[in-house]
Amino acid sequence: MQSPWEYSDFDDHELVHFVTDRETGLRAIIAVHSTHLGPGAGGTRFWHYAESGEALVDALRLSRGMSYKNAMAGLKLGGGKAVILANESRTKTPEMFAAFGRAVDSLCGRYVTAEDVGVTVADLVEVSTQTSYVSGLPVAAGAVGGDPGPHTSYGVFLGIKAAVRRKLGKESLAGLHIAIQGAGSVAGGVARRASAEGARISITDIDEARANKLAGEIGGSVVAPEAIMTLEADVLSPNALGAILTVDSIPALNVPIVAGGANNQLATPAEGDLIQARGILYAPDYVINAGGIINVASEYLGDADEAGVRAKIEEIPDRLDAIWAESEASGRNPAAVADQMARRLIGRG
Repeated sequence: MQSPWEYSDFDDHELVHFVTDRETGLRAIIAVHSTHLGPGAGGTRFWHYAESGEALVDALRLSRGMSYKNAMAGLKLGGGKAVILANESRTKTPEMFAAFGRAVDSLCGRYVTAEDVGVTVADLVEVSTQTSYVSGLPVAAGAVGGDPGPHTSYGVFLGIKAAVRRKLGKESLAGLHIAIQGAGSVAGGVARRASAEGARISITDIDEARANKLAGEIGGSVVAPEAIMTLEADVLSPNALGAILTVDSIPALNVPIVAGGANNQLATPAEGDLIQARGILYAPDYVINAGGIINVASEYLGDADEAGVRAKIEEIPDRLDAIWAESEASGRNPAAVADQMARRLIGRG
């Protein structure tokens, strides 16, 4: 196995922490990319990886993405991420998350955790019994914090509207066809908002029952997971796992816009040029999906109320417009433009 320094996704990460707790079966990786703007903040992913090296790549890529996301969102936070290596049955216990909480606490605030794929608010409550370096916990109605999903989906929805306005010249999603990959919390929020505005929705998810339930709720249609990437639509909105925009998938895209909440949608930076060469407008993922971290950051930092959080999320379209404008002026693809902006903000420009 390669050392972390030899991985192509290692980007001068400040800390890569390997965690093993034999009593609970916990195996986890905590990666902190940058603390230039504040503690490295980002959620914990609970996922089964075929190879442990895949978990390390995920942690490295996701933590770097959080550095960029938090910087571009104007938050006083650095970037970090954790992955818990689930077994094939995805067995989880309260004791496992308590052990993870102790691991987070041992870093003395360099990493602040929250919810991500496979981790629930109940899991975070267990983490919080062992550390205060956690956000996204249950809150009273109207209070800042809690489940980040609805806030992420609101920002993605606004970003899709911004992309449609720029690329298609339309102020509304009415009559447009939106192809949504995923049927979880973020995808569901996007689908409901877009449908309410009159869009036609196609949905896919590896959990067919979940896709059918969401489609039935909003009057959408379900397509097979392997079909969503080639579906003819006005917008492809990836809201599941990342690395779906590849040298093989990009030539088969049948949309003028890609805008969704999944992290690390580009398999490598080179795909940014490929998607631009096809004339497809791409919304950099860590810019459009920042709503959730804006919410949990305000919970942790205590620097905004509910109205303030909403106002910060509503700045996402302006940020995307600035990226697209610079992309047009410079000829560089939007992802490269966003990366350069973010790296300047974290002192690595």
